[in-house]
Amino acid sequence: MQHYSLDIYSKEIEGFWQSLELSIEQVLESREDDQFDAELLLGDYREKLFRIDENLTFHFEVDEEGPIEMIFGCDGYPESIHSVLALVGSAPQLSGIIFKAFNHRYDPIPNCINVAGEICHLSDYWFSLKNSDDKLHLTLYMKKVPDILETDPRVEAVMIFLDALIGEYELMTRIWALDWIDIPKDPIDYSLKPLSELRVYFDEIKSDVAPIGITFH
Repeated sequence: MQHYSLDIYSKEIEGFWQSLELSIEQVLESREDDQFDAELLLGDYREKLFRIDENLTFHFEVDEEGPIEMIFGCDGYPESIHSVLALVGSAPQLSGIIFKAFNHRYDPIPNCINVAGEICHLSDYWFSLKNSDDKLHLTLYMKKVPDILETDPRVEAVMIFLDALIGEYELMTRIWALDWIDIPKDPIDYSLKPLSELRVYFDEIKSDVAPIGITFH
């Protein structure tokens, strides 16, 4: 996170919303097949968010029966949670769009996700979740864990599944460590659970730990 005085920080946030208010109609009018083609404006939004906090992100979600949602996050960096909350807390009221902080739980949970042309199925992933010294450790199991996690679309798919299952905010503030391991031949023999069951197990034990950050291994 970049370090500004509170006055400059507030001015950067105010400047972002002023710019968005003047241009969001053009972005919404560019919608086609649930995509937005006003890339120059979207790029300007990203640049202004970067000046507030380099970890800030956004994306749109479209529901045929409701308004468009513009959802802000911080790419899994807990030190930037405050920036997301401060930004969305200052959001204006605009017609046809609502602003939200973080990806919330989603129902129904998707069974598959298309990431960069690769179809990733929820059933391909297993997990174990343990409370160790009042810290939740989540281990995810998949085939052939890549050496560099960020380069594999399957890893991105898992993060989307996790947001849908337990929510981005709780993922960052309740899970102490997230590990990736090659799935054994018979995961049931190792007492692993299908990822689809994570929400139930997480909700049963999340209150046993104090909110903390997340560390990737």
